[in-house]
Amino acid sequence: MRRIAFFISGTGGNALNLLRACREGRVPGLPVIGVASTAKAGGIPRLETEGLPMAVVVRGAFDSDEAFSEACYRAAEAAGAEVICLCGWLKKLTVPIRWSGRILNIHPGLLPRYGGPGMYGMHVHRAVLVAGEAESGATVHLVDSEYDHGQVLDQLRVPVRPGDTAEDLQRRVYGAEMELYPRALAAYLGQRD
Repeated sequence: MRRIAFFISGTGGNALNLLRACREGRVPGLPVIGVASTAKAGGIPRLETEGLPMAVVVRGAFDSDEAFSEACYRAAEAAGAEVICLCGWLKKLTVPIRWSGRILNIHPGLLPRYGGPGMYGMHVHRAVLVAGEAESGATVHLVDSEYDHGQVLDQLRVPVRPGDTAEDLQRRVYGAEMELYPRALAAYLGQRD
């Protein structure tokens, strides 16, 4: 069973969802650590309550993305993690060869559209509505050193309804994320056993 680290910057909702999916046997993985990019992340106490050890690695303590990324990877490696799932992670990571193909991310849009620097959370939902799209959704992809660029593993589409606000769309896309990320992670882990 692959050992998994969850990287969070916010509430940790996707991390909690994956943690429970692992514990329920829907995902063949063993969560071993959470890494937060800020001590203010609301997900820290939520994950600790579930018994997951947490580490905090703050970007401002490092002089480069590379040094910050290495500190994050060292925290994951110290816990024996073999796979990293980004769960609302908002900081730039560089991806060294040893982690290539072993970091997954979930994005609240249908990549490759509505991805890249600055395209996260409500920014994505607003952009989808402004463009008049008929659908949005969520994407799980492998992480490389460019924002929202790596190989797409799975997507789940969500219709845009007449009169939708960004908040309406966000709620439905978040619901899709709760279904998609465990499904995509289980498939990913199944291909590597």
